[in-house]
Amino acid sequence: MILIISKNQETTTNEVIKWLYSIKKKFIRVHENEIFEIKIYKKKIFLESHRNQFFIDEITSVWYRRGGLKFKRSHYENDSINVHMYEHQYWLEDYVIKKLESKKHINKQSNSAVNKLLILEEARKIGLDIPEFFMATDTNDVVLNKTITKPITGNITFDSITEHSDGIMYTTIIEEPEKDDFFITFFQEKIEKDFEIRSFYLNGKIWSTAIISQNDEQTKIDFRIYNQNKPNRNVRYNLPKEIEEKICLLMESLDLNCGSLDFIKSGDKYYFLEVNSVGHFLGISAICNYSLDKEIAQYL
Repeated sequence: MILIISKNQETTTNEVIKWLYSIKKKFIRVHENEIFEIKIYKKKIFLESHRNQFFIDEITSVWYRRGGLKFKRSHYENDSINVHMYEHQYWLEDYVIKKLESKKHINKQSNSAVNKLLILEEARKIGLDIPEFFMATDTNDVVLNKTITKPITGNITFDSITEHSDGIMYTTIIEEPEKDDFFITFFQEKIEKDFEIRSFYLNGKIWSTAIISQNDEQTKIDFRIYNQNKPNRNVRYNLPKEIEEKICLLMESLDLNCGSLDFIKSGDKYYFLEVNSVGHFLGISAICNYSLDKEIAQYL
């Protein structure tokens, strides 16, 4: 039995599930609004929510897409007892999660949040080229028009930033200095690119796509500022073998067996930018006919 941990109506999950139905693999899908109780029956642990119940021994593989397993906790009136039982329940929950992650899996709940700063440092150790970066609270050391800034958080969206609109943070060129200091911010050298590359990694296999974004002023700095009227051209691409070998080393060192990696091709160099363990990939998969949703279903 396959365990899928995702969010409600998450598109990528839905597409993979279509393939699971097609190849007749049984699965359980956990939604973000499910709260599980950990129970014991005949010495075996099983989880029960309002939607699902299953023994953890029944699970043969796990796909962590998004969200996470959430557990109901008992509370006690005595503070000392409550503190003790909180720890008791925490370690029981930790055991359940680690037990599930010890099975065949795609990504893990326990390390799904990746630190972009540490990843850049790890990529440099492995030998990948990366644009120079630094943190600062002012623009005194920023070379104008040759430095970009972007968020180091995993979530780049602002829900309800105003009463009637949301917001999103994109990569931006620093064109003017700031008069006042600000919160610690990430700055990075701006690389003049030939094109961008999005690579999808799954357990040692790599599928890459060249994104021809530099010819459009709207997508030149960040291809995610999509031009719906004139979309960027996306084509299959083969990275050099030595770059693919370093990708495998990087993902192994991060304990990630799935994710999307971004590169910039500039001259004869490939600059690594970041890895997203739960990023979007269906669009590029469809354009390049990679069928990555099928690959995931078959791997599970």
